[in-house]
Amino acid sequence: MYPSLPRPTIFAHRGASAYAPENTLAAFELALRQSADAIELDAKLSADGQVVVIHDQTVDRTTNGQGKVNQLTLRQLKELDAGSHFDASFRGEQIPTLEEVFEAVGQRTWINVELTNYNAIFDDLPDEAVKLVRRHNLEKRVIFSSFNPRALLRARKLSPDIPIALLALPGPAGSWARSWAGCLLAYRALHPEVRDVTPELVASVHKRGCLVNVYTVNQVEVMQRLLTMQVDGIFTDDPVLARQAFAGFRADIDPG
Repeated sequence: MYPSLPRPTIFAHRGASAYAPENTLAAFELALRQSADAIELDAKLSADGQVVVIHDQTVDRTTNGQGKVNQLTLRQLKELDAGSHFDASFRGEQIPTLEEVFEAVGQRTWINVELTNYNAIFDDLPDEAVKLVRRHNLEKRVIFSSFNPRALLRARKLSPDIPIALLALPGPAGSWARSWAGCLLAYRALHPEVRDVTPELVASVHKRGCLVNVYTVNQVEVMQRLLTMQVDGIFTDDPVLARQAFAGFRADIDPG
């Protein structure tokens, strides 16, 4: 699985979101300059059926606007400022479409596309996302992840060659995903929350020939503890810190 991805993999969570406004082209470009191995982003549909990249179900937190994403057209979303909330130097940064992200960085990195149609689990997001992956010939560079099993199953039916990863909610709410029940989806990777990761969980997932990529990790000591458990990747807001943590860990286990 993902044979060309470095291990352990550094996924830039919503881009280099410790340094730039999350889920923007600026954050994705910066993540690549910071040597992240892959980027992670959140996809959902606008009111007119366009795949846009934004985490929340509303635009309130990350833009100067208000309203639900799926009730705003792409034109309305593009009028919003998605950068100033982070820093004035990013004023004018827009909510990107998934197609714009693919055009900008699709051939230069791997992309974890989280299908975030959690308020509309039966919408056409998987169909539209798969279309875009095919249009840009990115089947070997994209991973679909989601907490929504229906979205993952739909994406895999449409394009079996694109790997799917099951996101597990933290704590008891995600226990089914971390158990044998989650295995029924025949995922290629499990993405658990950092506090739920144990050596036993990692070993059981590896036994099934699947990977464990952990979200969201921003402390060096936690990164290194996860590496001792042999996780396959981490999602982090800070790719620079992850590089430093990984280098230190490797030095500890291989002084030469």
